[in-house]
Amino acid sequence: MSSEHPVQVIAVTGGKGGVGKSNVSINLSVCLAEKGRQVVLLDADLGLANIDVLLGLTPKRNLEDVLAGECSLEDIMLEGPAGVRIIPASSGTQKMTMLGAMEHAGLIHAFSELADQLDVLVIDTAAGISDSVVSFVRAAHEVLVVVCDEPSSLTDAYALIKLLNRDFGVERFRVLANMTRSTQEGRNLYSKLVQVTDRFLDVTLQYVGHIPFDDSLRKAVQRQRAVVDLSPRSKSAMAFRQLADKVDLWPLPSTPRGHLEFFVERLVQGA
Repeated sequence: MSSEHPVQVIAVTGGKGGVGKSNVSINLSVCLAEKGRQVVLLDADLGLANIDVLLGLTPKRNLEDVLAGECSLEDIMLEGPAGVRIIPASSGTQKMTMLGAMEHAGLIHAFSELADQLDVLVIDTAAGISDSVVSFVRAAHEVLVVVCDEPSSLTDAYALIKLLNRDFGVERFRVLANMTRSTQEGRNLYSKLVQVTDRFLDVTLQYVGHIPFDDSLRKAVQRQRAVVDLSPRSKSAMAFRQLADKVDLWPLPSTPRGHLEFFVERLVQGA
């Protein structure tokens, strides 16, 4: 594997469940693929996978089979909209949520085979701040924290940022407001979060915008499609495209941090 090819690894996280992380991960991935990027979307919710469900896909095998040595990552990948390749996790298996260092290492080895054929790896993390979430997030190059207008969303996002900063030295976070009713609501959410992080932590937050709540998004979920695919002209779809334009301009990691091996090594050390 050549390590000349930097891969942007973006962890989409948020602390709390129900903030729309998986929808953000899917639509951002599709928009980046439409821009010509080779995108792989990893469902890293190792206990309650849902990317395949949200897109109406039926995986025959998943990450558990890769870890068991029964097949390669290539074998389990599903084709999503715009050519996004999806790595499904297993759903409802407790075993997957308790991976040991060896299994994490296996996961990592599996990924290093992919590096040459991808530009962006989007990781849809689980809810909460479990070891698995922390491993994936601290191994990523960019951390996109999704918040919505619920008190527990901000407190959980803060708890996640604090943990990553205090225990693992992560200093930079991008913040996306999701399911907003107005542009102002998104800005307000971001301001509230910054007020707390500025007081208690040494971190840099950057606001990357907001995704408005619209009916098209609800319909897309019901129909198991990405909203950018089903209703490309809807407000939420346009907001996802704007987000992808910004993400596309984020600086590519320079060595060694940007290589997939590094991502994988960090993952394993995290275990």
